Amino acid sequence: MGDVSWSNLTEWWLAELGQDHAYDQVVSPLLFEVLRPVAGDTYLDLGCGEGRVMRSVEEMGAHVVGIDLNLELGSQAGVAVIAELPEIPMRHGSVDGAYSVLTLEHIAPHETFFRESARVVRPGGVLAIVINHPIWTAPGSTPITDADGEVLWRPGGYFGTGFTDEPAGGSKVRFHHRSMAELMNSAAGAGWCLEAMVERPHHDLPDQVGIPRLLAVRWRGTS
Repeated sequence: MGDVSWSNLTEWWLAELGQDHAYDQVVSPLLFEVLRPVAGDTYLDLGCGEGRVMRSVEEMGAHVVGIDLNLELGSQAGVAVIAELPEIPMRHGSVDGAYSVLTLEHIAPHETFFRESARVVRPGGVLAIVINHPIWTAPGSTPITDADGEVLWRPGGYFGTGFTDEPAGGSKVRFHHRSMAELMNSAAGAGWCLEAMVERPHHDLPDQVGIPRLLAVRWRGTS
């Protein structure tokens, strides 16, 4: 992904994931809502990490091949290929679908992500993603509580591009920002047809129920 050395973040990632119950309670159910995995089909997990989501998809009867940059993470996930996204070292049309969970916002060339996933997924196959909502990734975006206790939202530079670096395990993680229109147009340009979109507020901050926090999307290939 080019912006950080993920090999130096293994211990941090495993600790964060192991303590984050939102993955099982919120993130994975949100993925399944849009992915709707079919038993017997083969999917790519683009950015599989240590394999938590892979195992959940496999429990539904699907076959999963993980793609991850970090050998130590990917090797724990079962069947995994070590590669740096957005490049996907798989044959054209070799899988029934692909999905990505909280990964696309860390990839700089998102257009390549959509083109590569369209290349390796068979005609009529699916692509599903869960990402931090674009309203959150805009540089400078943040919730603000006014003097009366009302939670407002400062949108930052939503219509522009850019990134935000967040501290992680003594290093940093880069979150790239794209507006909703940029994401949808890039996917369409790669041959993906929108089928479903779901937005969710923050899972444990009740004062932010009116602010979208996560976005899940399902596309179907048109070729």
